[in-house]
Amino acid sequence: MDISSVQNTHVLVTPAEPTDQAKQKEQRDLIQAVQALNSAATFGNDNEVTFFFDRNTHKTVIKIVNKETREVVRQIPAASVLKMAQEIIGF
Repeated sequence: MDISSVQNTHVLVTPAEPTDQAKQKEQRDLIQAVQALNSAATFGNDNEVTFFFDRNTHKTVIKIVNKETREVVRQIPAASVLKMAQEIIGF
C-alpha cells in the first residue's frame, strides 16, 4: 500500500458534550463504584468514601470519613487547596 501521497495532517478531537442520559449513567456508575468500595471495607471497617462536587471550584472532592463520628479522615483535594482555589477564582 502506497501512502506517500497522504499528507501529514493534525486532527484535533474534542469530546462531545455528554447528554443528560450519559451524565445520569455516569452518576449511576460512580454511585455503584462508591458502594462497592464501601462494602469491601477498602478504607477500613470504620470508614467510608464519599464524593461531592464543589460548586465554587468546579472540582470533585473525595472524602474518607468515619462512619460513626462523621470526622473527615482524609480529603482530596485538601480543604486548604480548595480554599486557595476559591481565593484565586475570586469567590
